[in-house]
Amino acid sequence: MHKTLRLAAVAVPLTLIATGAGAEGVLNFANWAEYTSPELLEKFEDETGIKVVLDTYDSSETLLAKLQTGGADYDVAVPGNNFVAGMISEGLIQNVDVKSLPGFENLESRWQSPPWDPTNEYSIPWLWGTTGFTVDTSAYGGDIHTYEVLFNPPPELQGEIGMFNSADEVVKMVHAYLGNDLCTEDPAHFQAAFDVLQAQKQHVKMYQSEGLRERMLAGEVKAHSNWNGSSLKLRSKDAKFAYSYPREGVLTWMDVMVVPTGAKNKDNALKFLSFMLQPENVAIQSNFARYSNAVAGSDAFMADELKTAPEIVAPADRKFIFVPACSERSIKLQDQVWTRLLK
Repeated sequence: MHKTLRLAAVAVPLTLIATGAGAEGVLNFANWAEYTSPELLEKFEDETGIKVVLDTYDSSETLLAKLQTGGADYDVAVPGNNFVAGMISEGLIQNVDVKSLPGFENLESRWQSPPWDPTNEYSIPWLWGTTGFTVDTSAYGGDIHTYEVLFNPPPELQGEIGMFNSADEVVKMVHAYLGNDLCTEDPAHFQAAFDVLQAQKQHVKMYQSEGLRERMLAGEVKAHSNWNGSSLKLRSKDAKFAYSYPREGVLTWMDVMVVPTGAKNKDNALKFLSFMLQPENVAIQSNFARYSNAVAGSDAFMADELKTAPEIVAPADRKFIFVPACSERSIKLQDQVWTRLLK
């Protein structure tokens, strides 16, 4: 999710099992917090006899750091699409020839051979959606479909903003706001992005991704960077919450499943990838997380709400910007902005 989140992960066994390294019948699965359907994993366990151990993290940056330091023995992990190329180049994920997996033919044609994995060797789609922000309309009733509301908030929202704790997501949102290429390498563009974030900082209560819905429901903040599915969950709790589709450009992302190089249970990982290529299975995950998926035929199993929800059915006149994989130079400049901002 793109999505964003960021603290040390905590392993959570779904069942009481022995989890020795390489233990048969185990799948060590890593995903963003609050982003995995318990029903889905229970169904996989029931059908395969493979026990799932779920570990969570709060951003693709956190997952990347864990893989780079060898601090995790994950069998399947879920990074953002724009992290795949870097993980391939660093040798952090395996070529598992996903195009040969049973069920690959179920993928919608537009999601086969994507830019981040054109030969269909490393990744399978998980879910996809958009990144924007959610506003409590009981606090602010004006036009919310502009980044101006988030980065230069009106009086009603000043000091009441929550932001992701992720350079990759926040800085790219500022680039969209300013009309810059998301992967710009121009230092002047990053200075301009820093200036926007520095000016906004006085109005930001916290930079944190986990627990954002709870914060909004509790009234701790009145606007928060968010993803469309997460915002839909908020509105289902209280109709006062509305999702923004900024006219300057809506960031679009896909989270994907990969098999890390250190996987101890590769066969089980491939079984899970094939399991997720079945329409009835991925629909369970879409219904839980409230995001779209990439598998044809899944609509028949999805909740009617997802077919009409404004958070899912976006305005036709918006510009959608698919988040790309950026150069090492661009990422370095992005991280420098974030370090300066938070110090």
